[in-house]
Amino acid sequence: MDIFLILAESARSAVGPVAAIYALAAIGLNMHFGYAGLLNFGQVGFMLVGAYGVGISVAVFELPLLVGFLVGLACAVVLALLLGVPTLRLRADYLSITTIAAAEVLRLVYRAGFAEPLTNGVYGLQNLSTEFREWNLALGLFDPAGRYGIGSFSFSGSHMWLMTVTWGLVALMAALTWALIHSPWGRVVKGIREDEDAVRSLGKNVFAYKMQALVLGGLIGALAGCMMAVHQGAIAPDQFKPQVTFFLWVILLLGGAGRVLGPIVGSMVFWFLMNFTDKVLRGLGSEGYLPFLSGPDFGAIQLAFVGALLVLLIVFRPQGLIGDRKEMLINVK
Repeated sequence: MDIFLILAESARSAVGPVAAIYALAAIGLNMHFGYAGLLNFGQVGFMLVGAYGVGISVAVFELPLLVGFLVGLACAVVLALLLGVPTLRLRADYLSITTIAAAEVLRLVYRAGFAEPLTNGVYGLQNLSTEFREWNLALGLFDPAGRYGIGSFSFSGSHMWLMTVTWGLVALMAALTWALIHSPWGRVVKGIREDEDAVRSLGKNVFAYKMQALVLGGLIGALAGCMMAVHQGAIAPDQFKPQVTFFLWVILLLGGAGRVLGPIVGSMVFWFLMNFTDKVLRGLGSEGYLPFLSGPDFGAIQLAFVGALLVLLIVFRPQGLIGDRKEMLINVK
């Protein structure tokens, strides 16, 4: 077992396209929970409608990729309105129940037989990234057949193009979040998170601000789903299970909720740990140190290890890796 090779591969995972996609989705979740205090347990639902907006537009109706992105974002707005209108005037737990149920219902609907003409059911949709790769060729930025990096820490030209676009979107959404949170709108949203009755007493329309935050975070989540579709080149409903939202919550808490860079740092650390523990366990298993374990057991141990680290983090640093403890204590009070 080559520990240096494992570290290099884990570092690649920390800055790779998957980490960037999850960072993007976690930025949307941070807008919901970190700033507006909205308990969204169905962020994967926004990713699903974004991905299938691209998939159906490109694979079924043969529309341009940009149109697919717009369709995916429009579907996210509709979903946010459907979820928010009946729940945001009620207690926070109603939104959490509604979002987790809606995300799972959407997954089942997209894989159902009656939806096959549009979604191809459980088999999903393919050939979604051709136009995206053509953009790279048109711009002449990265050679698809080339390698970029040093030794084991290198990426193909296609991955470099995808990483450039996705991390660029992450930077753009992080900058947008910073600008919004430091604006009068952001101060009202954070006030709602702390005490919405006090904000309401000042004449602010709490429902409208909550809805705006829900729509904005949902749009960012849908954008992550769009990038997932072009990264994989194919999508299927069962990729969007509730565990994806669980990963996003781990990422957010790991980095620090209510911090602009929290989702980004959390995603990089999370995928480093996931890749590192997976490679180490499989390496120990292949060398006979874990003879009592089979392949499927490694995934369970991997999640248990990451979960244990998260518990320790919550105990000793509840504000996250880059969170502000003083600000967190003020928020609790």
